[in-house]
Amino acid sequence: MSDQHWAGIRQRVEALGASPASSEVFGALGHGWVLEQPLSHTELAELEAQLKVRLPEEFRTFLLDVGAGGAGPAYGVFPVRRVQGRWRWEGDGADMADLSRLAESFPEQGPDPELVEALLAERPEEEDFDEIEEFDDAIEAWDERWDAVMFAPERTVGAIVICHLGCAQREWLIISGSHRGTIWSDSRVDDADLTPLLGSDGKPATFAHWYLDWLRHAERTAREAI
Repeated sequence: MSDQHWAGIRQRVEALGASPASSEVFGALGHGWVLEQPLSHTELAELEAQLKVRLPEEFRTFLLDVGAGGAGPAYGVFPVRRVQGRWRWEGDGADMADLSRLAESFPEQGPDPELVEALLAERPEEEDFDEIEEFDDAIEAWDERWDAVMFAPERTVGAIVICHLGCAQREWLIISGSHRGTIWSDSRVDDADLTPLLGSDGKPATFAHWYLDWLRHAERTAREAI
């Protein structure tokens, strides 16, 4: 995506934040309509040198032209910051991403569906236990088995957590592999797998589609609330 696609976007976000109905937009209290300052070309080069990977183009130009994070979908785009000489993304769950493995391709497939189905079928139900303590022990043991499959580090190589929606649900930006540049929803906390987020056109949402769809919806929400 060329730079022109982000022309005026920072100003639109700032204008929306100044609207008397801006608080009606979901997640606004989380990001407060604050946008980080854009990265300089030197800072972006330093970030990519540390990561040993070139970021997807739409995200690169967003960082350069709009901001290094802040106001955006859900509770906002996780900001990327230099902390004690090292770059990292900050936010609820940002540390789930292994920044040392971003050059590896994001997996083409998730866990074996039959394995997942079998695990879900074995999930303990509270009504099957006479004592709550026994159920607590059983569900804790099951959670460990579930996490070993669904939250294995290999599941999210080549991706960063880009925002969170609350209740441990998050969205990832794919950095490397055939899905590079797209956004994926993470509802594993609700016993679902990672899935590509679809844009308003029904196709896998790229970073720009994801952000601009949010902005248009947020502007409409604010207008209708006045």
